[in-house]
Amino acid sequence: MGSHDTDSTNPAASLPAPATQAGRDGLAAVLARPDRAVIALDFDGTLAPIVPDPDQARAHPEAVPVLAALAPKVAAVAVVTGRPAGVAVRNGGFAGVPGLEHLVVLGHYGAERWDAATGAVTAPAPHPGVAAVRAELPGFLDRIGAWQGTWTEEKGRSLAVHTRRAEDPQAAYDLLREPLAELAARHGLIVEPGRMVLELRPPGMDKGVALTDYVRARGAASVLYAGDDLGDLPAFAAVEKLRADGVPGLLVCSGSSEVTELSERADLVVPGPAGVVELLRNLADALP
Repeated sequence: MGSHDTDSTNPAASLPAPATQAGRDGLAAVLARPDRAVIALDFDGTLAPIVPDPDQARAHPEAVPVLAALAPKVAAVAVVTGRPAGVAVRNGGFAGVPGLEHLVVLGHYGAERWDAATGAVTAPAPHPGVAAVRAELPGFLDRIGAWQGTWTEEKGRSLAVHTRRAEDPQAAYDLLREPLAELAARHGLIVEPGRMVLELRPPGMDKGVALTDYVRARGAASVLYAGDDLGDLPAFAAVEKLRADGVPGLLVCSGSSEVTELSERADLVVPGPAGVVELLRNLADALP
């Protein structure tokens, strides 16, 4: 997770040193004014290990206890995910947890919002293109010769086509990328690429927009964002823009050899969800 200070009398000593000056400034700002810091986290690959069946994804066993310890010490904790908000809440085990009374889950890239305080999900009406693609997709995949093992995940406001179970996941992914982009465009949707998954979803909302809106609404003086996949790049860009506007930020990559674009832009790379949990635990320990 990076180099560690050996001063055992300093609670912040267990925190790794970010590789960049901007990252060090971001971490320092979180430590200096935690009451004005937003901690924002992706779910799959960041709080939960990647598994072949997304329905079986669950938060790291220590994620919820650590978040419950950290949340009361900072301005806000938000989970920002491409999943439906309700699914992330269920798979994360976030509901009804003491310490997480003010947790927010921004689902479907921010199109949905779940508030722990009310237990309610708020969202606009679904994009009509999703229903059209849902009806067309099975026959479409047959016609283009999608690999055996390719399967579609129903996400309500979007559809995701996975290739991780195919004999050659990358070849199956490459075969689908251009045809699915054309199908999505025909129905007013876009394709969000990810780790052996292509998601067809409405345009206009991404993790960067969702994160910026949330940070601004909270009047945050600093932000930490952790992610692992291509869908997190807009959130990384949002933090970089916030930094340019005077809001310090720390970019954390939940390490993956599959997505080097994120690790190359991160201030700090940690070894997957276990590393994210360790970082958040050390941060909670370092805050008063």
